Amino acid sequence: MADNFLFNRNTEFYIESGSDIWQIPILDGYSFSQAQNVGEITLNEASTSSGGSRRGRKMHVNSLAPVEFSFSTYMRPIISTNGGTGGWEGSGSENRHHAIEEVLWALLVNAGAFTNTDGAEEAAWADGIVGSTSALTIDFTGSEKSSLTTGFSAYFLLNGAQATVGDMQQYQITNCVINEATIDFDLDGIATIQWSGFGDKVIDGGAANITPTIYEDIDDTSNFIRNRLTSLAITNANSLSSGTHNITLTGGSMTISNNVTYLTPETLGVINRPLGNITGTRSVSGNLTCYLNSEAAGSADLFEDIIESNDGSATDIVTNDFNLVLSIGGTTAPNVTITMATCHLEVPTMSFDDIVSTDVAFHALPSKLDPSAAAEFEITSIVYKGIAG
Repeated sequence: MADNFLFNRNTEFYIESGSDIWQIPILDGYSFSQAQNVGEITLNEASTSSGGSRRGRKMHVNSLAPVEFSFSTYMRPIISTNGGTGGWEGSGSENRHHAIEEVLWALLVNAGAFTNTDGAEEAAWADGIVGSTSALTIDFTGSEKSSLTTGFSAYFLLNGAQATVGDMQQYQITNCVINEATIDFDLDGIATIQWSGFGDKVIDGGAANITPTIYEDIDDTSNFIRNRLTSLAITNANSLSSGTHNITLTGGSMTISNNVTYLTPETLGVINRPLGNITGTRSVSGNLTCYLNSEAAGSADLFEDIIESNDGSATDIVTNDFNLVLSIGGTTAPNVTITMATCHLEVPTMSFDDIVSTDVAFHALPSKLDPSAAAEFEITSIVYKGIAG
């Protein structure tokens, strides 16, 4: 008897746009589903003279909810090889920085159309993402839209990596958007991002195999980032300041959310399907944990800066203003640097364990309500620096 079970560990994941197909390794814990919005009709009558009563029940599908999916990837910056097999750049291009998960950032920041020139100039996005010979820079300049770009499909191939041990099952999620990304700072772990998003429908894609066009360095282990090397610099832009705080983190996380919702009609007599997505208020927030120490411009001075901004004196500050520079993986490649120029920090909470620690919640804000330039958004830039595979 054939062993036709589907094994979770053999799953492959792809993103497709036109003729471009990215293969992206994902971690355990992925999911995807599409719910039905079901209506119910019931009968509830009193007894007849003979003691009988109709107690019928009928159900019908009013509409389908958007497909919801989530998965995690490692943060993996690379330097592309000119003309490399399955690479980002053609043979006539320079060695530019990219990321294995770059297309996911493109969906999150609404970078628009992708052009793979294949041998002429560099691979390019319409907005917000620029790869150069020094770094890959991601910003939000193309994100001020009422809806996110669709046209991308996500594929989950179950048993894709080991199709010989059982039947391969392929699921396609059409018109995908990335709604949220959460970066975790697990001190003893590898830098990861948890992605979640929506699509308009899920399709059983049959057994046809997918041939990726961009899969450079997905098997290389030198592009993983170690969280233990991560550093954080915090500078207070308000009048109460102890200068730049160089904080050694013990953990934390940050979440970037587009707060996407979907419009679905309510026409009678048909199964209504999602029409399209609508972006909500973008939010960037998180928390940082560290030991409390009395070093100059250390975590205790940071605590003092925050509480003194609202101490009941004439210097009360409604919204404090801190510049956060988070260097995931340290200062040498492979690393990722996230700059948030205008952050409001909440009063830290203390944990009185063997060593006293503190947890600081932060909210990255735009410098103005209608940002138009990269420096005005919640996140000024996300800069990937890779190494050659």
